[in-house]
Amino acid sequence: MNYRKALSSMLETIGNTPMVKLSRLTRELDGEIFAKIEYYNPGFSKKDRIGLQIIEDAEKQGKLKKGQPVVELTSGNTGTGLAIACAIKGYPFIAVMSKGNSIERARMMKALGARVVLVDQAENSIPGHVTGEDLALVEKETQRLVKELNAFRADQFNNPSNVYAHEYYTGEEIWEQSEGKVDVFVDFVGTAGSFVGCARALKKHNPNIRCYLAEPKNAAYLSGHDVSNPHHKIQGGGYCMDLPLLDKSLVEDYVLISDEEAIQTARRLAREEAIFGGYSSGANVAAALKLLREKEQGKNIAVLINDSGLKYMSTDLFE
Repeated sequence: MNYRKALSSMLETIGNTPMVKLSRLTRELDGEIFAKIEYYNPGFSKKDRIGLQIIEDAEKQGKLKKGQPVVELTSGNTGTGLAIACAIKGYPFIAVMSKGNSIERARMMKALGARVVLVDQAENSIPGHVTGEDLALVEKETQRLVKELNAFRADQFNNPSNVYAHEYYTGEEIWEQSEGKVDVFVDFVGTAGSFVGCARALKKHNPNIRCYLAEPKNAAYLSGHDVSNPHHKIQGGGYCMDLPLLDKSLVEDYVLISDEEAIQTARRLAREEAIFGGYSSGANVAAALKLLREKEQGKNIAVLINDSGLKYMSTDLFE
């Protein structure tokens, strides 16, 4: 991105985020971690990429008409990305979100012009711990609004544009910025769009790159473990449900991360690397550190810093 001249809109600031070596966290380990700082996007998360991709693809395919409302289920980050794209392009946007997600994201979407519909959690759910059961309630309300408003559904859990944004942009940027030195990619999955997209992009360049999927330790549904506690704290993923976009043939193995590991690693990232990320960013780096200590010693591991810690100031992440 050339910032030496004025840009036509904030949409041009999406993507081309910086990559930083986590040399302080890895100083006593054999190997490197390359962290892609996705909160440099205007909505402070990687989801700005898919928000723009989904809207532009829908326009090209004739699925989204001028002035038509856009509706989407979100934990907050995809909603923010869609709010940015819709604000610039002139579409009304309605975000549907569980009350279990951090309130900062709802407030940010409202500030960007979105209408935010907050859905009560399931009877046994805990604020700050969004489960698949909670998401099912959000999905039900999303479907109702799409029908009522004759809206375009962004459908991030099923829309291939989610994968394309990362396959043709994020993953290619990782390869270029690392100068092709990546041996391993690890990612905590929500929709699986960034995992699948980046894995495909990297494997096009080097089929031997190993791609690991990170899951909450007590809610490791995708890796086939018993779900002992779906109420984990790592917001934005680990919903204990099948993911239509996930291509398991890309998964080398699974890395299980506890709430405490994700939280403590996010805090270390801030203190030692001055990288202020959220829960899932902590989970990604915790998984990379675990791999460097165990089966991937001496390797170069790429991760995404998915969003900003500013989105979690009402939680216990940075107490």
